[in-house]
Amino acid sequence: MVFSRRMAALAAVVVIPLGIAATSFALSDRPESPTVPPKVELDSGSPSSSAPSPARPTPTPTPSDEVVSRPPVTDSSADDDDDDDGPGDDG
Repeated sequence: MVFSRRMAALAAVVVIPLGIAATSFALSDRPESPTVPPKVELDSGSPSSSAPSPARPTPTPTPSDEVVSRPPVTDSSADDDDDDDGPGDDG
């Protein structure tokens, strides 16, 4: 009797994960392979010569061009919560 219980437990350990894997494989979507168009046309990127180009506009500064002053240097911060950390609380 003990041998059959061991065999049933071993079969359950092997069969249940295999059944789950087979079910998920059978239910998974199989995407179609991508199709490549026969001809691809790209924009030249240059403006057409028929329209007159306006005078050179002044560029607006991007956020990376803005100058921001440094925050003041302090020894401790009001937002610092390291004071209540005990030994071994490295995070």
